[in-house]
Amino acid sequence: MMPFWDTNLGILILTVLKTLALVVPLLIGVAYLTWFERKVMGAIQLRKGPNVVGPFGLWQPFADALKMLTKETIIPTGADKILFVLAPMITFGLAIIAWAVIPVNNGWGIANINVGILYLFAVSSLGVYGVVVAGWASNSKYAFLGALRSAAQMVSYEVSMGFVIVTVLLLAGSLNLNAIVLAQKHLWFAVPLFPLFVIFFISGLAETNRAPFDLAEGESEIVAGFFVEYSAMSFALFFLGEYANMIMISGMTTVLFLGGWLSPLPFLPGGVLWFLLKVLICLFVFVWVRATLPRYRYDQLMALGWKVFLPISLVYLVMVAGVMEYAGWLPNA
Repeated sequence: MMPFWDTNLGILILTVLKTLALVVPLLIGVAYLTWFERKVMGAIQLRKGPNVVGPFGLWQPFADALKMLTKETIIPTGADKILFVLAPMITFGLAIIAWAVIPVNNGWGIANINVGILYLFAVSSLGVYGVVVAGWASNSKYAFLGALRSAAQMVSYEVSMGFVIVTVLLLAGSLNLNAIVLAQKHLWFAVPLFPLFVIFFISGLAETNRAPFDLAEGESEIVAGFFVEYSAMSFALFFLGEYANMIMISGMTTVLFLGGWLSPLPFLPGGVLWFLLKVLICLFVFVWVRATLPRYRYDQLMALGWKVFLPISLVYLVMVAGVMEYAGWLPNA
């Protein structure tokens, strides 16, 4: 007789439990990332940040959530109502489902599939649809301009991100994220691929529309960009989607370049805590950059993606492939 966990029902229940074990802490993490950002920015700007609601302002995310829940959702008269409501759901949903393949420990991913990196790249690429749909459905010139900016920005930076990921795959010899982490057992890929590590992280800033690449929101010229017409929980979903994407990009950076759950010290065991620490460091850099750097001009944004990052990532890819072929390191060669 087969054990219960090997039956279809057992597999389904196990998958649901694994999903809840990942999604619930992720949602709590997204909520407290807003608190973390405000605290770090407050320290950088010599302010206190949230300090009223609860000890050290720890209940502030719940107060913000309650405020959003009790506000009225206003839909503009000329808006496409179905797409208007659907857009923030797309953004938030894609940010959550991307975590299905990210391993937080050895074999701890919800779906340990052999093409995990392709799934991750596909889901992150779909994120632009939520922004474009929001800009179109709002029936506002400001929102539409923000959506167009975001679409051009994401396309520009995804090309160089693609070449960076291909270079990592060459070194790892696998598309499985768990195998990519294990391939860094002796040396994290951030060391031999340091320029690509920097390019990937900066491209992640552009992918998530974070400063200094927040041209899609450009408060000084297009008010708030693609979500200028949003309010209450629909606005909150965009807000949470952006922060969930920050955590997702930090998770991708950790898996592809920083050894995932592996310990940096040989005498210490790896585990989930190392993964969380590396993600937290990446998130700190996200906030640090926002608090210190001014916004790029749009032509500078495009020039950086197409004239700097793309040539460097392409040349580095060719160099790595050439060195590996010459040295006989190519996988399955």
